[in-house]
Amino acid sequence: MNKMVVMLLGLSLSALTAVPAFAAEPVGGAKAAPPATDSPVPSPPATATPLPGPRLTPADTRSEIKIGFVDMAKVASDSVPGKAATAEMKTRAARLQNQVKSREKQLSKQKAALESTIASLSPAQREAKAKDFQKKVVDYQKFVQKAGKELQAREEQLLGNLYKSSRNAAEDYAKTNGFAAVVIKKDLLYLGDTVEVKDLTDEIIKQVDRNQSAKK
Repeated sequence: MNKMVVMLLGLSLSALTAVPAFAAEPVGGAKAAPPATDSPVPSPPATATPLPGPRLTPADTRSEIKIGFVDMAKVASDSVPGKAATAEMKTRAARLQNQVKSREKQLSKQKAALESTIASLSPAQREAKAKDFQKKVVDYQKFVQKAGKELQAREEQLLGNLYKSSRNAAEDYAKTNGFAAVVIKKDLLYLGDTVEVKDLTDEIIKQVDRNQSAKK
């Protein structure tokens, strides 16, 4: 009796679970239509109408790069601070040359006087005179070396100041006129189609002179 009840209940549960499966498929194997929904089907976005005008090729849209170069030798010879530096160095070099020649003449006279009297001197006197003259020669050599180093140091200082002035002038000009870089004049091995190279030497000289006047 209990087994029979359990079997009936099992059959009843199987039947209940099978009902939704049969209801999901219509008779004849036809597929059921999708349920209707209230939300409308979205339409595809409309294509934007192109604006009238010329069509640009990829080459036309590339931006041009501007690079300038400067002849520093011309800046040194033609700019106001460059001319002043050149004039100062010529004056210093001429003054040093006169001092060297004057000392050379003195040594030549002392040597001639020593040679004319050396025969009448004792060995001790000869040795003393020779040492004294040798000391004067060493002093002369030290003077020439020191003066040469001072002259070179001053030249490097003036060139450094001129280079700094040229660099500042190049920076001012490049920012104002849209140059990507300004380099010292030299041979370039390759330049692309979008690169414009221009000699800015004259413009930089003018800018250097303007900056120099502004400092006064």
